[in-house]
Amino acid sequence: MNNKVNFTIGILGGMGSYATLNFFKQILDTFPAEKEWDRPRIIIDNRCDMPSRVRAILYNENREKLVHEMSKSINMLVENGADYIISACNTSHVFLDEIYEYVPKAKEKLVHIIKESAKQINADGHKQVFLLATEGTIETKIFSDFFKPYGIEIIYPDSSDFSILRNFIEAVKQNNITPEILEEFQTYINNAPSDVVILGCTELPVLYNNCRDKIINKKIYDPLACALSAIKEKTVG
Repeated sequence: MNNKVNFTIGILGGMGSYATLNFFKQILDTFPAEKEWDRPRIIIDNRCDMPSRVRAILYNENREKLVHEMSKSINMLVENGADYIISACNTSHVFLDEIYEYVPKAKEKLVHIIKESAKQINADGHKQVFLLATEGTIETKIFSDFFKPYGIEIIYPDSSDFSILRNFIEAVKQNNITPEILEEFQTYINNAPSDVVILGCTELPVLYNNCRDKIINKKIYDPLACALSAIKEKTVG
C-alpha cells in the first residue's frame, strides 16, 4: 500500500502521556504505509507539565497560565508547519476561544475533536448518546454545545459517578490498569443508559482497547478517532 501524504499533523499532548502514546499509534494505524516516508509528518508536544484543565474549570485555578501555556504549544506547532493540529484532551477544548485570541492562525488548523464527533454521530443516524468524561468537561456541557444543533441528546453521568470516572482516568494516567479496573470499566459501559457511548476523555480509549471484546451491544465513539477520520477524508480520501 502506498499512501504517500505530504502534510504534517501537530499534537498538543501530555494531558496525559499514555493517552498521547495511544493516539500516536492511532495515527500510524490510520495512515498505513509500506515505507515510513509515506506517512504524514507528526509533531508531538508532550506537555505533561500543563496545569490541570479540570481544576481550571471548577476552581479557576491557574486558568490564565493554562491558556498561556496551551497557546505557546499550539503556536509552536503552527510555526513548525503543522497543517492539522489536534489537542489530545477533550477538556482542553473548553479554552479554545481564549487560545485563538493569542494564536489566531490556529483556528483554521485545529481539528476540533468534539465537533468532529458530533458530525460523525449525526452521519451515523444516532440521536442519543451517553458521555463518559472528566468532571470539568461534564460541568461545562461543551459536548451539548456541539451536539445540540444536530438534535442529538447527551446523557450525562450522575455526579455520584464522578469519582468512578476519575478512577478510570487516573488508572491510565498512572499506567496502573488492573483487571479490577477493566472489569469495572466494562461493566459501567455495558450498563450505560444508551446504546451509543462517547469516550469523552482521551484516557478512556486506552481502557476500551483492553476490554473491547467484553463490551456488548454498544456503539463506541472515540473523539480522537473521529478527528483522524476527518483528516484522512480531506487528505487521502
